[in-house]
Amino acid sequence: MRILLLVQQKQRIILDRFYDSIVRHSDDCELRQLSSEQQADLRSYFADLDTASYDRIILFLRFKKEIRQRRFIRTLPKLVILEHDAYQNYAQGKYHGEFSRHYRALPWARILCSGYVLAERLRDEGFDAVFVGKGYDQQLLANRHQPRDIETGFLGSLESRIYTRRKALLEQLASRENLLIRRTQSGEEYAETLNRIRYFVSADVGMGEYMIKNFEAMACGCVVLAWNQGEVENAGLGLRDMENIVLYESLEELQQKLRQLRASPQLADSIAAAGQALVEQHYSWEKLGARVVEVLKPPLRQKISRTSFGIKRLTWAPPN
Repeated sequence: MRILLLVQQKQRIILDRFYDSIVRHSDDCELRQLSSEQQADLRSYFADLDTASYDRIILFLRFKKEIRQRRFIRTLPKLVILEHDAYQNYAQGKYHGEFSRHYRALPWARILCSGYVLAERLRDEGFDAVFVGKGYDQQLLANRHQPRDIETGFLGSLESRIYTRRKALLEQLASRENLLIRRTQSGEEYAETLNRIRYFVSADVGMGEYMIKNFEAMACGCVVLAWNQGEVENAGLGLRDMENIVLYESLEELQQKLRQLRASPQLADSIAAAGQALVEQHYSWEKLGARVVEVLKPPLRQKISRTSFGIKRLTWAPPN
């Protein structure tokens, strides 16, 4: 299978290991990193490409640039869309409902999305959606077994509008607990700081899925306390409360479980070890790159050209 994989040239989250894994597990995968300008003018970028020579064309680009070029993207054959932000389709914010609107214009495309329940919801809307989870860079992030001098912490951004509820919860917690909230540089500084944190507080409130930071912190041996995304999501990801992760649904429950962990260091150690084992087994970018290649293999929905009142339009039919 010959694959064309188009990704963003510059991203805040380093996904090089993910791309490397996709390429390595493929028979023939051509990876191209597009600048912001190239993403904004896909028609020109594709002008010299023989699209028919590829068995799959994967777009993993800025969503806001994709939706402005829907008419051109509809012309691409064997289309697969890889998306880590489609949870915003069902969250209150700028892109509420926009992913569904975009995918309805591309009903033959396969959508690889990072939430288990999200994939189910998109399939219920009629889309060819497949769950491929988020993960972590196994070459950068690991438990270094060093002293943890930061008891409770969160690393990441609070500035975007989508993080409004995250910011509110963490600031409330910081008013009651000695919580470190910090932004670090991607790479070594981030890895080193995660390895200093005993309890990593994740606050993906209202997002419907677990963000990458959960898997990264678990890989580094933190006890992760995460906002509960629901039984179906947890089961789909293999997350078990008080076994490999600590789940909460209110600030009060979060504080109560923190007190429980402090009183039982052995329990905390057990949860951290089980969480680390889970992500090492299932959620490294190495494992997820292989998963991407596997879910590309089934036949895609086929485009069918139909003419009605002299107007040619494209629809889809399930594969034979």
